[in-house]
Amino acid sequence: MEGKEGKDVSVDGIHNDVVDDLTVSALPEGTLDPVYTAKAHVLNNAIQEIGMGKYQWQLFCVVGFGWASDNLWPVVTSLIFTPITNEFSPQKPPLLSLSQNIGLLFGAMFWGFGCDVFGRRWAFNLTIGITAVFGLIAAGSPNFAAIGVFAALWSVGVGGNLPVDSAIFLEFLPGTHQYLLTVLSVWWAFAQLLATLIAWPLLGYHTCQENAVCTRSANMGWRYFMIAMGGIAMVMFAIRFLCFTIFESPKYLMGRGRDADAVRVVHEVARRNGKTSPLTLADLQVYDQQGHVQTDTSAALHRKLEKLNFTHVRALFASPKLAWSTSLIMLIWAFIGLGFPLYNAFLPYIQATRGAKFGDGSTYITYRDSLIIAVLGIPGAMFGGVLVELPYCGRKGALAGSTALTGVFLFASTTALTSNALLGWNCAYNFMSNVMYAVLYGYTPEVFPTKDRGSGNALAATANRIFGIMAPIVAIYANLETAAPVYVSGALFLAAGLLAVLLPFESRGKASM
Repeated sequence: MEGKEGKDVSVDGIHNDVVDDLTVSALPEGTLDPVYTAKAHVLNNAIQEIGMGKYQWQLFCVVGFGWASDNLWPVVTSLIFTPITNEFSPQKPPLLSLSQNIGLLFGAMFWGFGCDVFGRRWAFNLTIGITAVFGLIAAGSPNFAAIGVFAALWSVGVGGNLPVDSAIFLEFLPGTHQYLLTVLSVWWAFAQLLATLIAWPLLGYHTCQENAVCTRSANMGWRYFMIAMGGIAMVMFAIRFLCFTIFESPKYLMGRGRDADAVRVVHEVARRNGKTSPLTLADLQVYDQQGHVQTDTSAALHRKLEKLNFTHVRALFASPKLAWSTSLIMLIWAFIGLGFPLYNAFLPYIQATRGAKFGDGSTYITYRDSLIIAVLGIPGAMFGGVLVELPYCGRKGALAGSTALTGVFLFASTTALTSNALLGWNCAYNFMSNVMYAVLYGYTPEVFPTKDRGSGNALAATANRIFGIMAPIVAIYANLETAAPVYVSGALFLAAGLLAVLLPFESRGKASM
């Protein structure tokens, strides 16, 4: 069958007209529906021809707010943990972390799966807004139960940031610039640095001392800190909502049968970048002759009913290779989801007790060391952006190596006999873990098709959060005065590194679908 300009648009020949594409698919031919794949190639080429411009760089900034929020608020919880425990004297302090992780789990599931149903735009704007509102309210918490509830509620917003924001950013990136999804983790690292800088004067000097009677008036630091963090989140929300126009993803619109809207968005992005696009509706509709998603009333009703089942989840397991990839990604996220908070849950004890033993556990030393550790996260994220583009390394090599080395440095930290040695190992761990997260956050959405990307991100984030819930439960019932959890954490990172070697898809130099 001959279409526009004599192109072969039969299903068997549907990929022949993209031989000269500017991009190559991250998922091998035959993995996805061939007509969807052909249309995705057309849209990928249209975005590639527009190139990296003003709109994408603005998007890099506002999406970075979501990356920052994802790390900022768990850090906030860990920093206020001790002051809250001193003030309210709860029987089981780790319940604060548990409530946070439950909120993160719900947020990842709701926003991640939901954005494939109701689109990315509303989720993109609401997640940080919810976080800001409940973060500010939490500053007035009268008891431990209240702060636990508010931690869960602000975490509902935090949990949706990465599943939604990574999908949005990736779907507007030219294939030649997909490495920027990895570089985005600079925001993630910067958030830890920012939280530590603000916490130093507020928590360091407005917090009750250990083993002293702790009253609200003597322990206002954590409340000031919550106001500051909530205020920052509110500014981020205002910039997103009032100062930036987020468009729905062209490939998402195409996957929902809204080809005309997809073309309109491509032209609007081109206009924002000071360019024009030759893309026309006919370039996409030529493939509809092979029975692609229809746009009549009956088809629209069918798509509405589709929202009530697990269509987007089943699509991620549609072939053996895709099922293997999705399963491995979920396992990697799950292992890291337990290893990271498990280590962080016991790290304060290790630092405080060993610092005390070394005779240098002062407030100044504690926050100085935390600041040094946080600073190293920024070059770590940038180094990850370099690694993923190296031949013979790529996404898989960078992920496997950085994850395994993160585990090695965790094991090494237990050998420290001086506070400086402990600081050194923690710096190495933080540097390498930021490389790992940068690569993981970039690779995960790349290997999910656009129409199911939110659900794929949600599955990965859900696995991560479910295992993350286990860490505070372990902290409640285990012996906190031991380094054993650090050994378990290190082993989980090593296992995740081995799993990364088995991933079937390498997305370096290829465009997402």
